[in-house]
Amino acid sequence: MLDRYTHPEMGKLWREGYEYERWLEVELAVAEVMAKRGEIPQEAIEEIRAKAKVNPERVLEIEAVVRHDLIAFLQAVVEEIGEAGKFLHLGLTSSDVKDTALSLVLRDSGRLLKRDLRAFRDALVVRALESKYTVMVGRTHGIHAEPLTFGLKLALWIAEIDRQDERLDQAIASVSVGKISGAVGTYANVAPKVEEAVCEHLGLATALISNQILQRDRHAHFMTTLALIGGSLEKISTEIRNLQRTDILEVEEPFAEGQKGSSAMPHKRNPIVCEQVAGMSRLLRGNALAAMENMALWHERDMTHSSVERVILPDSCILLDHMLRQMTRVISGLKIRADQMKKNLQRTFGLTSSQRVLLALVEHGCMREEAYAWVQQDAFQAWDHGIDFIEVVSADARVLNYLSKEEIQGLFDLKYHLGHVDDIYKRLGLER
Repeated sequence: MLDRYTHPEMGKLWREGYEYERWLEVELAVAEVMAKRGEIPQEAIEEIRAKAKVNPERVLEIEAVVRHDLIAFLQAVVEEIGEAGKFLHLGLTSSDVKDTALSLVLRDSGRLLKRDLRAFRDALVVRALESKYTVMVGRTHGIHAEPLTFGLKLALWIAEIDRQDERLDQAIASVSVGKISGAVGTYANVAPKVEEAVCEHLGLATALISNQILQRDRHAHFMTTLALIGGSLEKISTEIRNLQRTDILEVEEPFAEGQKGSSAMPHKRNPIVCEQVAGMSRLLRGNALAAMENMALWHERDMTHSSVERVILPDSCILLDHMLRQMTRVISGLKIRADQMKKNLQRTFGLTSSQRVLLALVEHGCMREEAYAWVQQDAFQAWDHGIDFIEVVSADARVLNYLSKEEIQGLFDLKYHLGHVDDIYKRLGLER
């Protein structure tokens, strides 16, 4: 289903048959540790190491009969090894192998996603530095508020991506854990020291305690983190979509040579990538909910989580990988229409300076409620009659009792609103 969105690097981690390779990696690690401890004959481990391999087709043939994937896998591997194969899987339960192997895949997937996230951040930084002083109107409730810069909008996103980067580190650590503790986590047939050595060899932490499985709060943590990152991408893509609306048109996502926006209307340039990303984020959130549902299992383990994870884990990793790559391309190629931003800022006749007029009146001795009423009346008159706000204010005798026309003129200087842009950039480490 996700083939068209699957990048080769991420696809490799989730391709059919790859789990067998990781299962074998875990089985061999356990056997090696047991051999070092004298629990498996040295000649047996040498034969296992030399002959062990996986034939995916044979695994599927056996599984069709035994209806158990790990048993089928083991039988197929033992067929390759011969007599020494009896020393594989000693004292283990299926989930020792499968959960530990899954942790390896999730860890590696998380590392790829982290690389994607950093690339996306880098693209944001480049455009934020370019747009540091590109003035535009800020909007609250969809209504013109006060001026800011497009660079500040990008800087806001960078700070959020930095938080997501920290969350992803924590989520990767949460799933980078193995367990080799037996059927119900008691180490009845395999020593805790074996688990510790195996996990160290595989580059995983050791679960402090487990039952038959690693606890699914770990996987839910990972999945909710992917959903949160997807939420940030949706937030950014939604803003771009809004700013690309014809009646705003301050930015446009890249539109390739030969690309077509509509089968009926040749003029259309639609923000389709941002729309796709916004839609895909909904899948990530749904998958995260499913991961949280997987936390409550019967007693020491049931299988209700297994079928769910076969879908949500690869799908979410592949989707987020695709979304990050797509949004990196969008940000890198984003058309920033500074002239249109300036035109839009002027569409409200200077009303974006209303707070400056209000504060100036208060500073010159006017009561705030009275000043607010005067400025609001002047603002509504300007808006309703299409008159420049500065003209209305400059003709208001009440205002002129406190402010000269020269002082009023100075209140409409846009540079006032940009006085702390450098300070904000310094906080984020965005200095050139």
